[in-house]
Amino acid sequence: MEGSFFSSHFLPALLILLSLTSYINLSSAARPAADKASTEFIRTSCGTTTYPRLCYTSLSAHASVIQTSPKLLADTALAVTLSTARSTSSLMSKMVQSHGLKPREVAAMHDCVEELSDSVDQLRRAMGEMTQIKGSNFGLMMDDIQTWVSAALTDEDTCTDGFAGNAMNGNLKTTVRARVVNIAHMTSNALGLINSYASLHN
Repeated sequence: MEGSFFSSHFLPALLILLSLTSYINLSSAARPAADKASTEFIRTSCGTTTYPRLCYTSLSAHASVIQTSPKLLADTALAVTLSTARSTSSLMSKMVQSHGLKPREVAAMHDCVEELSDSVDQLRRAMGEMTQIKGSNFGLMMDDIQTWVSAALTDEDTCTDGFAGNAMNGNLKTTVRARVVNIAHMTSNALGLINSYASLHN
């Protein structure tokens, strides 16, 4: 009787437990392999951009989202760039309120904040279009996206131009230029990945 109970209740439960354990172990083993494939895909794709190291460091943390999809890679590059541009624009808006700035510095900061605001708007529009892109209108929509991201890059370059010369505060110029140049490089990389994605449909 006891043997029958053991056989009918314990053994099936043991088999289920062993099956679950095997599944968990296989899943755990598959996950690092998938993550490795994703990070290698990002590294290889970033190798075609102008700033590959920045590209990889800014995107590798999102490997689980990107997987090995050129579209998700371009989407993520845009999203990360947009987020960075927004935070930098917000920071610079606060810096404009700082005391002790020379009139020329204030003017340059105001101009830069305006350029960054335009850049954020262009990147936001490109991001929105990327989520809506469809096969039938792919070419037209991609043209818009590339135009907007290129315009954002121009806005960022214009911002840094306002800090040329020796009349600017050294620390201010260094801080602002470093942040805006970083955004410009990220935007350039995003555009490169978008162009690579677009080329797959040509």
